[in-house]
Amino acid sequence: MAQLELLNEQGQAASKVEASDTVFGREYNEALIHQVVVAYQANARQGTRAQKDREQVKHTTKKPWRQKGTGRARAGMSSSPLWRGGGRIFPNSPDENFTQKVNKKMYRAGMAAIFSQLAREGRIAVVDSLTVEAPKTKLLAAKLKAMNLDHVLVIADTVDDNLFLASRNLPNVLVVEPRYADPLSLVFYKKVVVTKGAIEKLQEMFA
Repeated sequence: MAQLELLNEQGQAASKVEASDTVFGREYNEALIHQVVVAYQANARQGTRAQKDREQVKHTTKKPWRQKGTGRARAGMSSSPLWRGGGRIFPNSPDENFTQKVNKKMYRAGMAAIFSQLAREGRIAVVDSLTVEAPKTKLLAAKLKAMNLDHVLVIADTVDDNLFLASRNLPNVLVVEPRYADPLSLVFYKKVVVTKGAIEKLQEMFA
């Protein structure tokens, strides 16, 4: 069984918590992690960008100069892709699809590999629970500061309104439920804090 640090309210390692090796003790697989992260970023892209071809740009169709005798290269119209301001040869279309398919087995294995690497690097820790009495940013900020956490992803078994509203204006702090944990956030944040209840849910999801 993998061993994860259990933090107290002062951010100190009070004891160890046992976690499943299938999620927190898997071997590092750089190629799989890279594929999962890139696919997540690609699937978040919107195909809303568009470029114009030489038919769509607004240019006169008049020949810029006569065909022969000027010493310059031949030119038919200023909308040519070779000209500045001309149309693109292969323009991006607004309905471009960037999605990449990653099957469930690969995704679960990739997420487990990320969690395992975080555990080896000491970047993941466990807390009993994380709650605030009111939807006040300063309450959560003070609690995280007391635990010496500033650039942190918090995975809580349940995120109530108080915790959600208190966290949304804190820079470099993201609070999510286990089902919303994504590979990009796991890689991005310096520290990942997981509640005991969330550990069980993560083991059910990715084991």
